[in-house]
Amino acid sequence: MKSQLTLEQKYDFYERSVQNAESEVAFMHDEYKRIYGRSPFTLREDFCGTGAISCNWVQQDKQCEAYGIDLDPEPIKMGKERHYSKLTKAQKERMHYREENVLKTKAPKVDVICAFNFSYFIFKSRKQMVQYFKTVRKSLNKQGVFFLDIFAGPESQKLVTDVKKLNGLTYYWECQHFNPLTHDCTFAIHFKDAKGKKHENVFTYHWRMWMMPELRDILAEAGFSKTIAYWEGDDEDGGGNGEFVPAEDAENCDAWVSYIAALT
Repeated sequence: MKSQLTLEQKYDFYERSVQNAESEVAFMHDEYKRIYGRSPFTLREDFCGTGAISCNWVQQDKQCEAYGIDLDPEPIKMGKERHYSKLTKAQKERMHYREENVLKTKAPKVDVICAFNFSYFIFKSRKQMVQYFKTVRKSLNKQGVFFLDIFAGPESQKLVTDVKKLNGLTYYWECQHFNPLTHDCTFAIHFKDAKGKKHENVFTYHWRMWMMPELRDILAEAGFSKTIAYWEGDDEDGGGNGEFVPAEDAENCDAWVSYIAALT
């Protein structure tokens, strides 16, 4: 059955469940400054959706400028209502939505490009991924960083559903299909609202699940000089503490989410 959520509810639920634009902007800024010894000012957010990260970016400094790239007009429309509308006049002048293909965008060169929420998993062949990464590499300034997030772990390849309860909302992340021979997979997001009504398949994704070593090899092939893998620290209860640090050795957790930074 088709979900009866309004567009506002659809994107509000999504952002409350899976996105923290403020923390992701802080992570990219801090890591860029650690790597190059200066602050970054220009950002391109690929597969930007509502552009929450880009809108947060331009609020950080009067020199900060951002370009949100997405092919889908629906999330861009909602982003303008949910985030862009709350910016000051000066911030709006530095925030640019572009309804474009990330492989063909004409956005200018920037300090930082990010592709989050595993959106680049839409490229299922190595040839496609190399092409995308080469495009990104050419779009970065001399001191540039490309940030990707990634999820994996044995549990992530099983047909299971993770459930997270929030204030007045329940979030479901379901693996509906996984082919071990190709890593083709289908994931879906469901929600249960405050009234207890469940909305199925609000978002669905048909991806190839890429592994950390594969992506680092492809980034090197695409011309990046160095890649940095990150791993999340543990809290007192053995869960993640939200702090990601460079690492080359890690525990094989059942399921994990992390980042890669690729340097020009």
